[in-house]
Amino acid sequence: MTEAPSPAGPGTVPGPAARSLELLERRGETLAVAESLTGGLVAAELTAVPGASRSFRGSVTAYATELKRTVLGVDGALLDERGAVDGEVARQMARGVRRVLGADWGVATTGVAGPTPQDGRPVGTVYAAVEGPGGAGSVAALRLDGDRAAIRAQSVQAALELLFGELIENARAQDTEQHGGI
Repeated sequence: MTEAPSPAGPGTVPGPAARSLELLERRGETLAVAESLTGGLVAAELTAVPGASRSFRGSVTAYATELKRTVLGVDGALLDERGAVDGEVARQMARGVRRVLGADWGVATTGVAGPTPQDGRPVGTVYAAVEGPGGAGSVAALRLDGDRAAIRAQSVQAALELLFGELIENARAQDTEQHGGI
């Protein structure tokens, strides 16, 4: 198989979006994204990769807290108790977008990009979550600096790096299971 040129240009290392989509395509798996503070930027980064449609199913931008509950299935009591800026909310968003869009993997972002705090959380508080098949997944709690645009850009990169890391870990776990240990 010949390697396609990187969307970033010849001689550059593909970013986490391209690397994740390549792994997903090789494995025959799909991805969906649920976004809040990033407002579609994670999906935009993924769809900027040529051939993304082979693995990327779509996204839900649940910017309003109520949509996290009604569309993505985030527990209403959790939202009432902790607010939308929470690690468990991010995990449930990732799980919900997998279900709603019929994907193997889900990625979610929620947080405060500013200019003011939200739900008692300071600007720069961000949670990214990934959920995959067989219980694979994790949540990253981030404390980011910068203006609104910088926080959103850093959130996108953090979510995509988290996804890539989980895909690599999942591949290692599958290989270990198939080959009887390490």
